[in-house]
Amino acid sequence: MTAAALQGEGLTLMLGGRSVVDDVSVAFQAGQWTAVVGPNGAGKSTLLSLLAGLRAPDVGQVWLQGRPLGAWSARARAQALAWLSQQGEADGDIAVRDVVRLGRLPRHGLLGAPDAEDETAVDQAMAATETTDFAARRLSELSGGERQRVLLARALAVRARVLLLDEPTTHLDAPHQRALCRGLRERARGGAAVVSVMHDLTQALGADRLLVLRQGRVLADAAPGDAALHAALALAFGGAFSIQQVHTPAGPRWVAVPAP
Repeated sequence: MTAAALQGEGLTLMLGGRSVVDDVSVAFQAGQWTAVVGPNGAGKSTLLSLLAGLRAPDVGQVWLQGRPLGAWSARARAQALAWLSQQGEADGDIAVRDVVRLGRLPRHGLLGAPDAEDETAVDQAMAATETTDFAARRLSELSGGERQRVLLARALAVRARVLLLDEPTTHLDAPHQRALCRGLRERARGGAAVVSVMHDLTQALGADRLLVLRQGRVLADAAPGDAALHAALALAFGGAFSIQQVHTPAGPRWVAVPAP
């Protein structure tokens, strides 16, 4: 059996005397987009930071492409796994294109020079995030949504086989949120394992799979149409909505409808 692109086994992390992540085991496969959802404080961002290697679990192990995460060199791991944080740093007097080029550093290194392959990756990432038109502008001149798109472009430019995104739709308007979700599906169809923490449940229901967290534990892990998943979502969010199917020109899909 092919190893999962990214896997966590028995992950537990204690903060402030409580289990923020509590014995979580999960595997993410290449070619699949997984949305991680749950109420505030459920442990979503913390789980993602453990999977990215930004935090060390108190208990458990993370595996990247069948090898323990700690066995990877920093550069090799940065080539295989790209990360976008919820509060990404995006400020200063640096041009947008140069920020996106930073995504190629794991490939050519600090002393290397970008080549044609790097520039192509940057071009494609900027086109996908609609940042090409302001490539020469400085970060300090951008709105919050524009900065978020630049940071996303930087993560996409890595061309990693695993992509971890913590609330990537932050600051984005509706058209760009829709474009982002479409881009995540396309990246997964291209063979990447895409994992994103999502705040908007209807957007999350457009993923291939949902991972529902509650109080640091996995409450459900299933496809959007799974009835048990719908029940778990209602439980996790205190019955604030129901999951219903709607028919669109692109076919049926599931949406979260607020309770009256």
